[in-house]
Amino acid sequence: MSQSHTHVPEQLRTIDDAEMAIEQGFCPIPPREILDKISGKWAIQIIVITARRPVRFTELERTIEGVSRRMLTLTLRNLERDGLLERTVYPTVPPKVEYQATPMALELYEAMLTLTNWSRKHSACVARSRQAYDARQEAAV
Repeated sequence: MSQSHTHVPEQLRTIDDAEMAIEQGFCPIPPREILDKISGKWAIQIIVITARRPVRFTELERTIEGVSRRMLTLTLRNLERDGLLERTVYPTVPPKVEYQATPMALELYEAMLTLTNWSRKHSACVARSRQAYDARQEAAV
């Protein structure tokens, strides 16, 4: 892992112009690949936690129920590599490491909140639809 801040070039924080990225030597990543990475249960939880404030590894490990140390490490590395987390190492003994959401991750966090609010708004409708579907399935048997 990097021992300092992760630097994401300004032009990659919000790529509105894919042609500019290609001209500068960056190959756009297919949206499906990005969605697969950020939709994992560990990635979502890490983004939500780090969007609020910087956190240390051990705090993430304690907060995220069920995550193994290895899976947490791999997920943090992937999020850092993708420019969603900034990892800061402080020169102390033992080293203090903090993770914080980048501006790009904060934008994703806002989208997650929108999706969460949508699901809350429509949860009763989904429950009614499930009951109606299950009743039709039972009647068909």
